[in-house]
Amino acid sequence: MSYARSSGAGGQNVNKVNSKVTLTWNIIDSPSCQDAVKERFRTKFKQFVLDNGLVQISCQESRSQKVNLDTCIERLHSMLNQVRFPPKARKATKPKRSAILKRLESKKLEGEKKRLRSKHF
Repeated sequence: MSYARSSGAGGQNVNKVNSKVTLTWNIIDSPSCQDAVKERFRTKFKQFVLDNGLVQISCQESRSQKVNLDTCIERLHSMLNQVRFPPKARKATKPKRSAILKRLESKKLEGEKKRLRSKHF
C-alpha cells in the first residue's frame, strides 16, 4: 500500500492529508492463486497489470484514507472473484427440425398473403 495526496474536493485539508491509496500486488509471485486464475486475471484486467507483473489499483473517491483502502481491497477481491472460475464452454446447437419447418411454413404464408395483395396474380 502506498498513500499520496488526493486530487479533487477537500478544501484546505486536501493539502495536508494523504488520502489517496494505491494498492500494489505482485500477481506473478503470489502463492495464493493458481496459474490459470492468474492468466485469466491478466487477460481480463490487463489495464491494471503493469509490465513487470504488478497489479496496481488506486482509489481517491473518499476523503478518508481508511475508506479508500477498503475500496481498493474490495475491488481486488471483486476482480479475483470474476476470474476465479473458467468461463463455460459454448456448446454448438442447431434448431430442431420442427422449428425449421414452422419457420418455412410461416414464410410461405406471408409470401402468399403479399402475392394476393398484388394487382396481377
